[in-house]
Amino acid sequence: MSQIFISAGHGGLENGVRDVGATIAGTTEAQEMIALRDLILPELRSRGYEVLSVPDDLSASQSIAWINARAKSGSVALEIHAEKFSNQATRGATVYYIANNRERRKQAELILLSLIKQVPTLPSRGVRPDTSSGNGRLQFVRQTLPPALLAEIAYLTNANDFALLTQRRRDFAIGLANGLAAWSDIVSGTKPSRPTVPDPTPSSPTVPDDYPRINISINGGEPYAEQGIIIKGNAYLPIDLADRLGVAITGQEISRVRYRGIVYIKAVDLKPFRVSVGWDAASRTLKLTTAAALNICPGTIDLIMSHGSTTEFHLTLFLRAENEKALELFPNLPALYREEATIEGVDYDIAFCQMCVETDFLRFAGPLRPEQNNFARLANGSGNLARFDSAQLGVRAQIQHLKAYASTEPLVRPQVDPRFEFVKRGVAPFVGQLSGLWSADPLYGQKILARLENLYKVAGIL
Repeated sequence: MSQIFISAGHGGLENGVRDVGATIAGTTEAQEMIALRDLILPELRSRGYEVLSVPDDLSASQSIAWINARAKSGSVALEIHAEKFSNQATRGATVYYIANNRERRKQAELILLSLIKQVPTLPSRGVRPDTSSGNGRLQFVRQTLPPALLAEIAYLTNANDFALLTQRRRDFAIGLANGLAAWSDIVSGTKPSRPTVPDPTPSSPTVPDDYPRINISINGGEPYAEQGIIIKGNAYLPIDLADRLGVAITGQEISRVRYRGIVYIKAVDLKPFRVSVGWDAASRTLKLTTAAALNICPGTIDLIMSHGSTTEFHLTLFLRAENEKALELFPNLPALYREEATIEGVDYDIAFCQMCVETDFLRFAGPLRPEQNNFARLANGSGNLARFDSAQLGVRAQIQHLKAYASTEPLVRPQVDPRFEFVKRGVAPFVGQLSGLWSADPLYGQKILARLENLYKVAGIL
């Protein structure tokens, strides 16, 4: 069987120092490429390809040696990178091939075309010989024994590229998987044991002959004319319902599956769009409630400079419902948020829910670690993730940063937010306006509000 080797650029030790590649917006090139690679692997394996992932702790030369020691006839190898550039307008993807190799150039074009076809809003910078790279020669494409290419799939320093990569990572993975599958077939002259033609929704679960049907209710009304289905314990609804719910899902990372001629979407994926998802077991009904039906009005629930409405008990209950071990390290966190936010006039419910979004309910995925006491991915003066001496100071810094965006009033307590003075005061009085400011994610504010609505349901406010 042919092999496909995938290497996530950077992450290993180079001259005794961890090489994380480009660093931008609280993340690293290594982290982003590892996350992308981890989506490509199962996609290709589900199609029957033998895929080998180069260990992340190897240096560049060790990665090549690792591949060369395992490669068989007909194998191919791809290394994925992201770029950075001082000109933040520079963006797009390119694939490098060994210079003066026409066959490899065609294979590079195949990979790039597959990626752009899946992510059409990503500009193509064309394929290029490795002699046009910054180093003049690329070790990976020259010293790897199997045919090898190096793909630079986006510029982390460009806001549009960064947003595409982080919001449509699965589409990037599918595009690259499609190209790799076709390239592997060409080089090996064989087909995998399973069909390689991608499903219109390749990321969807495998569809059996029949799924249990469920009813759907919108805003407490009569059952919807169409039914949903249950897949592996998750409720799915017909995609046409998104328009009725006021959700624009085009380009969003929402799980889809085609079943008997109808495309269904995963119900829980609608939560960031301010759609409440409930379940009535007795009637087997999926209960969907929109923000409008909950009487949520701008200027009340989403006003940052306001009063919180919940108790410490409600905050604790909400957090533990998502992560049972959430408060083992920070048992007093709900009390800290109420105290610090109230002093500065910030809505502690909003601040607490922002913490839940930023830390994934205190799971601290990615480069953020619990010992940093940084609950909102605040950067320090040098642009790295800040570290605070205590949980209370970490919460205080977050509250102060929120106040900087939402108000022109002076701070009550001494400043601990390392970037307070860099914020243009009062430009974001509402949660939704934090999108593109606090985070590059255009749905950032919606995600916080979705958590806030869930919190208020736990507290019995909604």
